[in-house]
Amino acid sequence: MDSVLIIVVISIAVALLFDIINGFHDAANSIATIVSTKVLSPKFAVIWAAFFNFAAMFVFAPKVANTISKIVIIEAGDPAFLYIILTGLIGAIIWDLITWWYGLPSSSSHALIGGLVGSGLAYKGLSIIHWTKVIETATFIPVAPLIGVALGFILMIAMIWIFHKLTPGNVDSIFRKGQIVSAALYSLGHGGNDAQKTMGVIVALLVAAGIFTPDVKLSLTSWDTLWIILSCHVAMAVGTGIGGWRIVKTMGMKLTKLKPVHGFAAETSGALTIFLATSLGIPISTTHTIAGSIIGVGSVTNLTGIKWKIAVNILIAWVLTIPASAIVSALCFWLAQALHKGF
Repeated sequence: MDSVLIIVVISIAVALLFDIINGFHDAANSIATIVSTKVLSPKFAVIWAAFFNFAAMFVFAPKVANTISKIVIIEAGDPAFLYIILTGLIGAIIWDLITWWYGLPSSSSHALIGGLVGSGLAYKGLSIIHWTKVIETATFIPVAPLIGVALGFILMIAMIWIFHKLTPGNVDSIFRKGQIVSAALYSLGHGGNDAQKTMGVIVALLVAAGIFTPDVKLSLTSWDTLWIILSCHVAMAVGTGIGGWRIVKTMGMKLTKLKPVHGFAAETSGALTIFLATSLGIPISTTHTIAGSIIGVGSVTNLTGIKWKIAVNILIAWVLTIPASAIVSALCFWLAQALHKGF
């Protein structure tokens, strides 16, 4: 087995590990509200979310994967680009694990983008980064949570107006059932947007190795790419099954107090935001989206009930994610470069 193929195999394994970590890191996004409202037990909520994370492969076209695969302008046949992708993944994983340990719901998506940008800059500077793609993604750092806030607020107002004549017990009964559907929709969106990011990394890797041409298209009907789609969604589902309970506690139990109607409104508005972004091929942060939705919903009934100190801590993690993961990845790339003098 030649050295290029060894690096490709190792990088694919690391990419799938990132996907698993992404799954358990972001499991909180999919199940925090439904667990905190006690609609489902943690065990069944995780199974429910993992199933729909996997099912997303049959629903969404791989537009987000196409965006991610073009963050770095690949030169096929240059082994340095294999190391750019590998060290970019490692940097993203390190940052994800740091924020998971401290219970901060940072964005795995932005960690990955920051990682790829950092490694690319460490190799050749500004010229090999597709800045249009980066700026498009960066624009949605504030936009995604703001859409979540707005939709959550509007949907919550609508729910209050529609069901105001019912008793609280009847409202809870309705939305305990409704939240099972809204959690499924949110998990479907999460799997559709986040699993595609790893798919895009693997495509970029295979283009860099000269195995794929730059114009390759991911498809369920092509054996050449089916394994990529299938493995990434399986890895995402496995990661979600493992669960990230530290972040569940922050997102669903510390940020604001939720009832089933709040959970339904937050998950539905979050799902709609993710569906929109995925259809446009924009790799957004599902973490940002659900946090914004929860704040939007919580602000309708009790603005002071939102734990703003925790929200600020989350915001700080968001701001730091891209530069921090970029720095870690750049350091990893320079280390790899020092150990391997061939690039």
